[in-house]
Amino acid sequence: MEIHKFTERDRKQWEEFVFNANNGTMFHSLKFLDYHPQGRFKNQHLIIKEKGNIVSLFPAVDEKKTIISHKGASYGGFVLKNGIGIHETYLIVEHLLAYLKAHKYKKVLLTQTPLIYYKHPDQYIDFALLKNGFHYRKREITAVIPLDVAEPLLSFHADARRSTKKAIREGVRIKISDDFKNFYKILKHNLGMRHNVSPTHSLYELLKLKKLFPEDIMLFAAYLKEKMIGGIVIFIANTEVILAFYISHDQTFQIYRPVNLLFYEVIKWGRYKGFKYLDLGTFTLNMEPNWGLGRFKENHNARGFLRDSFEINLT
Repeated sequence: MEIHKFTERDRKQWEEFVFNANNGTMFHSLKFLDYHPQGRFKNQHLIIKEKGNIVSLFPAVDEKKTIISHKGASYGGFVLKNGIGIHETYLIVEHLLAYLKAHKYKKVLLTQTPLIYYKHPDQYIDFALLKNGFHYRKREITAVIPLDVAEPLLSFHADARRSTKKAIREGVRIKISDDFKNFYKILKHNLGMRHNVSPTHSLYELLKLKKLFPEDIMLFAAYLKEKMIGGIVIFIANTEVILAFYISHDQTFQIYRPVNLLFYEVIKWGRYKGFKYLDLGTFTLNMEPNWGLGRFKENHNARGFLRDSFEINLT
């Protein structure tokens, strides 16, 4: 196998490989990774080939001789060709480490794509990482709703069913909206009030991403009459999974249960469009669970899948 650093002439091949790979997602696309302002990251994207053909990609940044895959995305790690076996997967990891050691890198940190994003799921990469000396840095839990239920309301816990029906009775309506600016005000206020944090993206960055991915980033908004009272920003990650990147509501209107109805409508839409899973995001932070948030998501038929981060020292 041979490894070389990404150059602009590789762009078309890179994007095509991500789209056709077993576990490629929006977060591995250069179009997504390049939205970050120039100079924020020192990119070190790598391409792994066997007999001249790409078998894996490794989007990454270099931070003081530590390779991080990827600091500007929810997932990074190895993007893998469809159909490769365990030995080839092992060799991909082995060759990458040899390359990084030869270039005097000190450490590798990566977050591998969760299993639900695979077109043909296997865990060869997990085995190959551990076999090559990686160890778990942390194992977060992301809440995932399967979209194979004909009537999602029947899969909800009784509390979530009642809340969804209440929202409908109270006249809450859900529609796809382009009013990201209004939603961002709700999101920013809610995160600041409840967690004293800011959204991952600035409004400018979110609008830039929407412009880059007009069909793959969508805002489902909840309205009471003409007032937006909540919303979910959906990222179409790949052909398998839609990801609820932002979920928020106006606390003043919580009694109308807009989030319950938003989940219900997004699940129905995702099923209609042929996706397999709705990823609601993690309810752990550094492996500390938010029990209440976990229970709320579970009440909508969500189950936990691991979002694993690995590391290895090379010196």
